Amino acid sequence: MKILYIAPDITDSGGIARVISLKANYFVTNLDYEVHILSVSDESSTCFYDFNPNIKWYTIQYSKNVFLFLWNYIRLIKQTIFTEKPDVIVICDAVLWFFIPWLIKMEVPVIFETHFSVFFEKRKNKRLCNKFRSKLIRFLKQKTMNKFIFFVSITEAGSKEWEAKNSIVIPNPLSFGIAKKAPLTSKKAMAICMNSYVKGLDRLLVVWGEIIQNHPDWMLDIYGKWDDNLTFQKMASDLLISNNVNFISPTLDIQSKYNQSSLFLMTSRSEAFPMVLLEAMASGLPCIAYDCPIGPRAIIEDGENGFLVEDDNQDSFAQKLELLIEDENLRMKLGKNAQESVRKYDLETIMQQWKSLFESLKKE
Repeated sequence: MKILYIAPDITDSGGIARVISLKANYFVTNLDYEVHILSVSDESSTCFYDFNPNIKWYTIQYSKNVFLFLWNYIRLIKQTIFTEKPDVIVICDAVLWFFIPWLIKMEVPVIFETHFSVFFEKRKNKRLCNKFRSKLIRFLKQKTMNKFIFFVSITEAGSKEWEAKNSIVIPNPLSFGIAKKAPLTSKKAMAICMNSYVKGLDRLLVVWGEIIQNHPDWMLDIYGKWDDNLTFQKMASDLLISNNVNFISPTLDIQSKYNQSSLFLMTSRSEAFPMVLLEAMASGLPCIAYDCPIGPRAIIEDGENGFLVEDDNQDSFAQKLELLIEDENLRMKLGKNAQESVRKYDLETIMQQWKSLFESLKKE
């Protein structure tokens, strides 16, 4: 079986890179598949996550000249398909993916897999032209869906919001096994933030500012990439919470960081099926998340294995957070339930679903 992934830049520490590395490595190591990855990345970039050395790579550097880039991008895709003759192609949130099936006629099955909500916005769009552009792109994306043999969503709600007729659901897998439960005794919460606007870091810092008024001995560790302007470090300073927030670079040993924390916080504006939420719950952390479109509600049962808060209800989020800070027994209960609730997402279970899908397409 030969699989070609067409992907965005997966050299960073984000969730898409993590998921593709897990799946590609599994296919090569456990199923002896031949895996090829075509991605957009800087030639000097190195991958944050480990990829099996037997994976074959094709890369193109993104250009500000969109038309020139698209021309070279489509040409590389055509050339790779002609040379490698894959059995199945998976377009996984690739750059300008909604152009690909219109510009390339493919004789092999093509699957589209997305890790984004249809409502995803990378930044706040205040201008009318930006809002129009977003609506146009969303329209093009939804028109493109039916050109794929399957649209793979990672949640049932995601499948419905994209309105794809050929949709199937395969969730993200856990990136590590169910580990020893975190003791939940440290006075420390954590969050993971790749894109500050999407992850709602501004919303998180405001909530944390409320919390430390009554709990000045608690710390918040935020793992992410930080801009040169130190925007959020300055925001923390303005809110007078700098002594209670640590801005930390991404780490491969994230599992140990979960185990050193007592709470996981998510204030995202949109999520598809957040890997970090799965990982935190696998470590036994009680989680609090805004009920944004659409991922958290697929994972958190409010009051059972965490708290799901009305989106952007800052007061409610702070109340639930304070409740868990003050009630250690409740932390323990929700943390235990969280760990049990994510066992169904173990790597082996999810990868068998992908294996069945690929092999059924090859037979056809």
